[in-house]
Amino acid sequence: MRTALGEPDARAAVTFLGTDRIEVLRFHEGDIVRYATLGMSAQPMSDPTAVLADPVKGPRAELVLSVRAGLADTDKALRPLAVLAASPQVEGVIVAPGASLEVGEPLWPGAPFSSVLVAEPGGLVEDLVLDEPLDPVRFLPLLPMTANEAAFKRVHGAQVLQERWLTHGTDLRDPARKSVPLD
Repeated sequence: MRTALGEPDARAAVTFLGTDRIEVLRFHEGDIVRYATLGMSAQPMSDPTAVLADPVKGPRAELVLSVRAGLADTDKALRPLAVLAASPQVEGVIVAPGASLEVGEPLWPGAPFSSVLVAEPGGLVEDLVLDEPLDPVRFLPLLPMTANEAAFKRVHGAQVLQERWLTHGTDLRDPARKSVPLD
């Protein structure tokens, strides 16, 4: 992450009962602030229907949220991001592109978002290749969704929502943006 994002200027750690420690690092780049998890990839994600989780093989990921700095108190997103990063260990889910993750509360005070869409990796931070037989760590961008956008995504799918955002020129980094028109 340091190669792609530079040195973090802040970090917070959260430990949930029965999980490994999750850190969230903050990076500033111009008017963009990025929050990246660290620790989610320590264990591979496993199929929730598997009788026994493989301690070595399976997808590994970290989460990255990018927002415009100074427009909202986005530093309060540290705990919700740690909760999302712990979800594979706590809930036995595999976090992958196209998935929705629900926080259950605003991502930060006053945020119109309580869920995120997991986007495709590779644009900002390259995959981290690990020694065989370990899967590489993928750095998955998170795109904040309003409640209406999350409902639209459940009905129409991630691709249709992303096309809607593109068509309307939605600034997904705006921490105070309104929902894209969905009709």
